[in-house]
Amino acid sequence: METVALSLTGLRPGDSVLDVAGGTGDMAVGLARQVGRSGLVVLTDINAAMLAGGPRPAHRRRARRQRVLRAGGCRAAAFADASFECVTIAFGLRNVTDKARALASMRRVLKSGGQLLVLEFSKPTTPSLQALYDAYSLRVLPLMGRLVAGDADSYRYLAESDPPPPGPESLLAMLREAGLENCRYHNLLGGIVAVHRGYRI
Repeated sequence: METVALSLTGLRPGDSVLDVAGGTGDMAVGLARQVGRSGLVVLTDINAAMLAGGPRPAHRRRARRQRVLRAGGCRAAAFADASFECVTIAFGLRNVTDKARALASMRRVLKSGGQLLVLEFSKPTTPSLQALYDAYSLRVLPLMGRLVAGDADSYRYLAESDPPPPGPESLLAMLREAGLENCRYHNLLGGIVAVHRGYRI
């Protein structure tokens, strides 16, 4: 899924990118590969432990050759207007309380012609896929939590307490309300995940 999002960035060597809620940096490593050594990727996440963990070992060697700046708890609001050719957020928007404000802030830091890419869980396009997704969230994830982390209850709580993701059209409307233009989305995995895109003109 991240590979699909990366294929849509349109980034070139020398560009600057902000990766919001980037976690351990898997997405940032792919972005850094696109912008090269002359470019810059700024990786932010409010979870310092995630940032400290860094990308998976297979990615660390690549990351050392790229310019990836880890900016700790900074959000888009911390950066100057028109700073980046691209802003990405992958599976992080669902955890943002004020989505409208966050999207407007991400638009503000984009340069003219810059693109915002949002990779997020969405609403499956058919009832059967919705049932499959629900079964995965409520049964498979807790089982994995019990087997791997010895903590099924936390994973079950996460699935049950997570707010339902906005439908693709709702998120599309949010991007437009934030002032982004030429907005569109691409469903992945039958709508379980979607990539939304919008530009600052």
